[in-house]
Amino acid sequence: MEALNVGVIGLGHLGSLHAKMLSTAEGAVLSAVYDLNEATTIRVAEEYNSRAAVSYDDLLDSVDALSIATPTSLHFDIAAEAIRRGKPVFLEKPITETVEQARELNALAQTHGVPIQVGHIERFNPAIVALDGYSIAPLFVESHRLAQFNPRGTDVAVVLDLMIHDIDIILSLVHSEVESIDASGLAVVSDSADIANARIKFVNGCVANITASRISQNRMRKMRLFQKNAYISIDFQQGLAEVFRLVDADDTEVSPTYMLGMIEQGKNKRNIVFEQPPVPQNHNPLRHELQLFVNAVRNGTQPVVDGYAGQQALEVAEEIVRMIQV
Repeated sequence: MEALNVGVIGLGHLGSLHAKMLSTAEGAVLSAVYDLNEATTIRVAEEYNSRAAVSYDDLLDSVDALSIATPTSLHFDIAAEAIRRGKPVFLEKPITETVEQARELNALAQTHGVPIQVGHIERFNPAIVALDGYSIAPLFVESHRLAQFNPRGTDVAVVLDLMIHDIDIILSLVHSEVESIDASGLAVVSDSADIANARIKFVNGCVANITASRISQNRMRKMRLFQKNAYISIDFQQGLAEVFRLVDADDTEVSPTYMLGMIEQGKNKRNIVFEQPPVPQNHNPLRHELQLFVNAVRNGTQPVVDGYAGQQALEVAEEIVRMIQV
């Protein structure tokens, strides 16, 4: 199978990292890069042995697929043109500026048979990857994503800047329609909400309580999942997961990190075990998600985080923003 010719548009901090990862991706060649800043385009092209495209049209003519790391306000127009030309796209989160744009973009991709992958990078955090193989069906979720103030990103509410990561993760774990949302927030140092809290109730009964702040003294990126017979703690910052669960006392397939005790009440005796699932070594979430994009395009398979997943996360985030602004 021939290598996939991939391009990157938008070569700021994140876009430059996209170029770096794609330049060494298996089965791909970083064929061309482009940014409105000509000097940046030339510098990144030289650094990663690629070609400096002279325009967006020139970039599209040079590639089979495109990674888009421009400001969100440009996502729709850039991605739509690529899709019309039959080019699969990787879009950084959020997928587009509005839900209407996301819906139109997904419809366009379906019409042209072109895949979209959205860069919800926390899906590939080592702590989440380590939970592969566990049965996860949360009934209550508590999430905190707190950051110190940084002027970069304050052009949008903290919901779209930070909280959308946790919204996407929770939607991917709960597997149920949203029944209702309550939200509140406050603009403290910018013109949009800098701290926000949302309570999401799902049709299956699960409730998620999500807090995001970009004006905190200390950073925190943690999520706790409570479900029948298990409690799961996820630390995105450390890339670690911890699992406390009940297992049948005669289950010989369980090799816990620690045995914490036994519950003798009820029909069967059950052990309380603590497990710290091993995380993959040298795991780079950005490299991993871009490699999965390359693989999906080459193999003709559905991207892990497709355009509809990006749309769903944006729909919930947009509703939270609307409720805060009322």
